[in-house]
Amino acid sequence: MADTSVQTDSRNHEMIRLVEARKIYTMGRQEVRALAGVTITFLKGSFWAIMGPSGSGKSTMMNILGCLDRLTDGQYYFDGRDISTLGDDALSELRLRRLGFIFQSFNLIPQLTVQKNIELPLYYLGWEDEDSAARARVLAEEVGLADRLQHRPTELSGGQMQRVAIARALANDPQIIFADEPTGNLDTKTGLQILELLQKLHGEGKTIIMVTHEPDIASYAQIQLHMRDGLVERIDGQEGL
Repeated sequence: MADTSVQTDSRNHEMIRLVEARKIYTMGRQEVRALAGVTITFLKGSFWAIMGPSGSGKSTMMNILGCLDRLTDGQYYFDGRDISTLGDDALSELRLRRLGFIFQSFNLIPQLTVQKNIELPLYYLGWEDEDSAARARVLAEEVGLADRLQHRPTELSGGQMQRVAIARALANDPQIIFADEPTGNLDTKTGLQILELLQKLHGEGKTIIMVTHEPDIASYAQIQLHMRDGLVERIDGQEGL
């Protein structure tokens, strides 16, 4: 199968590479090939939108890339290291220290304040209370929520909750941000504000990989990866790199 790597100059380097990546689910006597042999490279500092119809493999791709699921076969290289055979604890550590996640449903803890929700990854990283609180204040300022630090999620709008989720995703200064339908529960105007914030983060050098089924949302990304039947159907936007 042809390598669908995006090529660019030496200022960027490989962040993720999948080689003949396969994910097979067994449902009774039937095998579902959610990924059917994908070879692709994601470069540092790029902004991708993964698209495709239901059952195309885009959600499986996101879960594999985010180390939330494992390949059945093939290799996954993260920053040059083959992590295909890492154990659960090592994958958890990788997610905690180097990845950030933004979900459609926000996944905030309702009992915690905005500040404590943002601080959560830092708690697991063992940060001192004073340092993590200071980090949360900086991030809340960056996403426009400096005056909401002591509010709880139930006191916020959907757009504000997603901004909290973005701040939390940034707490550990991740190398990659994974955004799974980040505007799915938002009205159009608020969704565009979230997309502009993601574009801003990309402009600051973050690698962003977003799943969406909407072409207008995908247009905010630098590259659009179209999937069908567990394979890469085509990639749009490589020419600009």
